[in-house]
Amino acid sequence: MKLFDYAKADSAEAAVREGAERDTRFIAGGTNLLDLMKLQIETPARLVDISRLPLTDIEEIDGDGVRIGALVPNSDLAADPIIRERYEVLSRALLAGASGQLRNKASTGGNLLQRTRCYYFYETAARCNKRVPGSGCDAQEGFNRILAVLGTSEKCIATHPSDMAVAMRALDATIVTLGSDGERRRILIGDFYRLPGDTPDVENVLRAGELITHVELPPAPAGRQTYRKVRDRASYAFALVSVAGIVSVEDGKIASARLAFGGLGPMPWRDTAVENLLIGQAPTDTLFGEAADLLLRDAKGFGSNDFKIPLTRRTLIATLRELTA
Repeated sequence: MKLFDYAKADSAEAAVREGAERDTRFIAGGTNLLDLMKLQIETPARLVDISRLPLTDIEEIDGDGVRIGALVPNSDLAADPIIRERYEVLSRALLAGASGQLRNKASTGGNLLQRTRCYYFYETAARCNKRVPGSGCDAQEGFNRILAVLGTSEKCIATHPSDMAVAMRALDATIVTLGSDGERRRILIGDFYRLPGDTPDVENVLRAGELITHVELPPAPAGRQTYRKVRDRASYAFALVSVAGIVSVEDGKIASARLAFGGLGPMPWRDTAVENLLIGQAPTDTLFGEAADLLLRDAKGFGSNDFKIPLTRRTLIATLRELTA
């Protein structure tokens, strides 16, 4: 590991002032960043420890929404009574991710900022545009079994690894930040992540030194909620395909639908055209098949991950059957 400076922040304002320094990273639980530093994929000159900031509360806000501090551990968030009662899809997604020990350390803000688990991103001898812009992408003609089939570009086919962020996308979460200039921003999660395009190393819209302080959830949507995750083993594995689903049925027809997907794209994936297709229709396997066809209309496999396309179809149909039974 390369040498780096270390500082502890005693307030969010102090943290962003420190974070504005060149080549500085924030560290909370460190469950992803420390691995990246050990492998010298990330080599910040300075770490600002934010783990002691008072950002560990889960509280109700006006209109029956919830504000979640960025330092709330994943295990605490999954177990919170409000989250379990109103936002079951989020609790389920959190419990589907990582081990109990990691969930005890991983923070809400850090989870949103996880970096891809693409093998070529972690192998420093391989070409990776996300790690070294302009170097190429060995994944496209390599072993790409876990990688994306939607939202890819010629530069990158990496997937976003978070389970929590998929549920947050289905719930229309808002990410609250504090910048080094004192500006506070509220960013809808649908606007937070960026497609790889020609700059896969730029993964979100955060500015230099900007700190996530909270995540806000609007009032819980109507309907049944679930999180279905397909993976290589029963626990402690990243999703091959996952679905965060929230569907309500009234008078025999689908009244509302929210569907977000993990394991398919470079960000938590959501396609409102699929949701709109379902609304107002009686739930049938034929309809669910049409929804899957619409979701996958632009899907592209790269060899090892071709299986994800039919797997996604089956997973979506099974999820919709569960939510409309």
